[in-house]
Amino acid sequence: MQTLQISIYALAVLIFLALIFDFMNGFHDAANAIATVVSTGVLKPQTAVAMAAFFNFIAIFIVGLKVATTIGKGTIDPHVVDHYVIFGALVGAIVWNVITWYYGIPSSSSHALIGGLVGAAVAKSGTGALVAGGLIKTVVFIVVAPLLGFILGSVIMLIVSWVFVKSTPRKIDGWFRRLQLFSAASYSLGHGGNDAQKTMGIIWMLLIASGHVAATDTTPPTWVIVACYAAISFGTLFGGWRIVKTMGQKITKLKPVGGFCAETGGAITLLMASFWGVPVSTTHTITGAIVGVGSAQRLSAVRWGVAGNIVWAWIFTIPASAFVAAIGWWIGTHIM
Repeated sequence: MQTLQISIYALAVLIFLALIFDFMNGFHDAANAIATVVSTGVLKPQTAVAMAAFFNFIAIFIVGLKVATTIGKGTIDPHVVDHYVIFGALVGAIVWNVITWYYGIPSSSSHALIGGLVGAAVAKSGTGALVAGGLIKTVVFIVVAPLLGFILGSVIMLIVSWVFVKSTPRKIDGWFRRLQLFSAASYSLGHGGNDAQKTMGIIWMLLIASGHVAATDTTPPTWVIVACYAAISFGTLFGGWRIVKTMGQKITKLKPVGGFCAETGGAITLLMASFWGVPVSTTHTITGAIVGVGSAQRLSAVRWGVAGNIVWAWIFTIPASAFVAAIGWWIGTHIM
């Protein structure tokens, strides 16, 4: 593999841009982690984001690095990676995140980043630059992640309903207000563990291409790991408030018991995906779990029109961010 010739200044700018994306990932996806616990009234928004940020960060000690490996070595051919490709990928992902945040659309930061990589790589070298195995795994989980969240959310809701069938609503509410603290923390752990690694993979890819890290290394440098977890946690502290209402109440009305079931189903899905090394969407996962919880009560409890609009955002995320990334790659080749 030919070593990329890039100045330290340009390398630092791209790493900084990657950490900006990581910050925006936390900012954009904070709603996924706190929407249910806030909308059910269990925690105040400021307390919820502080808790989410804390558990985003401590995932560094619990979750492995398989997702970073998938992004860094299993998405596009390392031989096509240069500073223009990374620049285009980050521009595509950041622009799409800003657009969807502004309009309150809970889209996937993860798929925006993957779409950015695809768009920039194809703009440079055509479709031959893509690594089919990693991309197929990612695309398959666009369907699998929300479906698994849906199944787990609905099954957990049915089990809880059966176990507490003789309990009074007031008693159930009291129990699950406390239990939702645990489920929200677990979900934030899964969110940080899966999402921080995506930016890790980008920086790792860049360091390998520029010769600062050996391609045979099995993990990114420690400073990259810490910086990425810190950036996503800091972003979570600011919260994507425009998206909280959509996730927490517009899809279906949630009570603490429903919030617990949705968060638990989402957390299990995210932690399993991280273990398998699959970069899944936290947005897709928690949306599927929320819909599953609503459906377990009754189908009419779900606002299917709102859910359908969210699905359309999912469908457009990869091609839209890829298109912007291709433009970003072209601009980068003329200004960098």
